[in-house]
Amino acid sequence: MNSLTILGLETSCDETAAAVVRGFPPGPGAILSNVVFSQTEAHAPYGGVVPEIASRAHLEILDGLIARALKDAAIKLADVDAVAATAGPGLIGGVMVGLTTAKALALSQAKPLIAVNHLAGHALTARLTHGVDFPFLLLLVSGGHCQLLAAAGPEQYRLYGTTMDDAVGEAFDKTAKILGLPYPGGPNVEAHAARGNPRAYSLPRPLLGRAGMDFSFSGLKTAVRQLAAQDEIDVDDACASFQAAAIDILCDRTARALARFRDDFPDAARPTLVVAGGVAANAAIGAALAELAESHGFEIRVPPPRYCTDNAAMIAWAGLERFALGRRDPLEFSPKARWPLDRSDDDGDRGSRQNGA
Repeated sequence: MNSLTILGLETSCDETAAAVVRGFPPGPGAILSNVVFSQTEAHAPYGGVVPEIASRAHLEILDGLIARALKDAAIKLADVDAVAATAGPGLIGGVMVGLTTAKALALSQAKPLIAVNHLAGHALTARLTHGVDFPFLLLLVSGGHCQLLAAAGPEQYRLYGTTMDDAVGEAFDKTAKILGLPYPGGPNVEAHAARGNPRAYSLPRPLLGRAGMDFSFSGLKTAVRQLAAQDEIDVDDACASFQAAAIDILCDRTARALARFRDDFPDAARPTLVVAGGVAANAAIGAALAELAESHGFEIRVPPPRYCTDNAAMIAWAGLERFALGRRDPLEFSPKARWPLDRSDDDGDRGSRQNGA
């Protein structure tokens, strides 16, 4: 098969990104360019993402990033086979900016438009970077999502478990805020945890040992808040204790999903656990999951950290996968604040057990 060249745009939260990838499923693909502008500095004074600020920034800088991505890839817009953009889920103002821009580019060059589910971008990144075959078990962990899914194809996902309250990345960020650490919280909690004692404080592990594969992190976050209310606590130890509890929860739920995956796909030649999303960049979590996967006879694939956090290369590749299936989307395609990965486009706005953005 001839390689496909796809321009991808990502504007679902507080990263503005454009990228060009080339290849063909199952990958690995070639990342010809991947330009990401982080808005961390703009949102830091507020301790979190402000949707209005994010949308305005996307609008102001996306055109320049597209030009740079094409230049870095040494191609012209006319050379791409299609234009892909995140169409949801996410902050609706930001999603609208990226999708509308993609529509204009596609229309101007008579190129197909590919509307991409942001979660599929994360899910398929391991095919871009490692050429992982279907089926595989996916643990998607980010600021807005914590899910276990069986991926049987680019558009075939079976939900095993999801968070009942907070996503794990949200719990990391809120813990950082409770402990007075700067935004973004996740990396700062990880850094402090590396210097602390994970057994210093006794923190709860919600749902540990329970049936099912759902997650809960709200009680853990509340326990950190109660701990912080004490007069004397060590921030390094608090971070280490929180992170250890989060790891125990993730491993307990994932272990159940590994067993379920083997039952559902007994003929999988090389059962693989793929860990995706921004929290996948956490080294301690990655090490614990690698040990877990090995103990269950699974391979583990985690994309490089720069492709775990939001970026446009993953959107371009997810668009490439859909394009290779013959998918094309109309210019009337509507942006979606919610778009569950295990449902069709038509069900995307009806909600599910999955978090929205």
